[in-house]
Amino acid sequence: MNAFTLALSPEQFSGVEKTLLQSADFRVLAWTYPSGVKALALENARGRVVALPYQGQMIWSATFDGCDLTMRNMFSQPRPSPTVIGTYGCFMFHAGLLRNGCPAPEDDHPLHGEMPCAPMDAAWLEVGEDAAGLYLRLGGDYEYVQGFGDHYRATPTLTLRAGSGLFDIGMAVTNLAGKAMELMYMAHMNYAYIAGGNLVEPLAGARVRVRSSVPAHVKPTPEWSAYMAQLSQDPARLRTLDTPALHDPEIVCFFDSVPADTAGNAHFLLDHPAGPAFYTRYRPDQFAHATRWILHNADQGVAAFVLPATCEPEGYLAEHAKGHVRSLAGGQRAVFNVTTGYLSAAERRRLRDELGG
Repeated sequence: MNAFTLALSPEQFSGVEKTLLQSADFRVLAWTYPSGVKALALENARGRVVALPYQGQMIWSATFDGCDLTMRNMFSQPRPSPTVIGTYGCFMFHAGLLRNGCPAPEDDHPLHGEMPCAPMDAAWLEVGEDAAGLYLRLGGDYEYVQGFGDHYRATPTLTLRAGSGLFDIGMAVTNLAGKAMELMYMAHMNYAYIAGGNLVEPLAGARVRVRSSVPAHVKPTPEWSAYMAQLSQDPARLRTLDTPALHDPEIVCFFDSVPADTAGNAHFLLDHPAGPAFYTRYRPDQFAHATRWILHNADQGVAAFVLPATCEPEGYLAEHAKGHVRSLAGGQRAVFNVTTGYLSAAERRRLRDELGG
């Protein structure tokens, strides 16, 4: 179907918000934060997502129907940083791609790898219509190359639909080298912590494991250790976000054998007490693993209710030992897609009728 594409350039991003595109269904605003980071807001009638087109195409924030989807954090604006830890306040980042997760002392990679803040080589906007209706899309290219090392192209996308609180996050990785490359990817979505919210997986059958290892950044307390012991015996205790004091340090769970519906999709939700929900669906045939990350303290509040991934976030050496590191042959391409965002109370009811949960 027909689509209009607009190539972006850094010169389009001044210090104040400027409209780049506008139609009856969409608007695109561009600006530069005081920190120097360039930003792009993709808007529809229900809200906006703010992306960083030249910094890993990270999604800095998302707001729909007046609800802020993004984790509570310590950053008033995105910061220029070579690694995600220097600007950890975003709604979503692309974790990986050669290395991923929390590095163990023996690992030599940064937290969540090289992709989260990668300096993008190109960025563009696309407006069009497909079988699902009108869309507005941000895309980009990043070429990673090291002499005598790996060589790949990463192409992230962010797609907003007319009148929807849901949006699509994509990532395509092409191995440009003649030899195989290792691949570790996670769609790292940092949702807000909703007091009293319920964690829901409508399709029964997934097995849940509580992380037994303790990363270096986690400082256990006796109360937390006792709670973790209880969760290890009965992970279903972590269903309602009603004990925030026990969610510091962080709680991490892993999902095994996530079931899919007849279309091949898995579904996860964080139901709000008033009826709306945060929602994510993805294909387990693209993402063999999934993680849950919960944290609540004076500085941060996050309920990452599902993080689809090709591996668990335990660092390269641990994941390699488990056989979780994928191999992408020379010239091979891997594609990943996630649909996520906000459901109104009425939309949540319709999904409940459709899925039965």
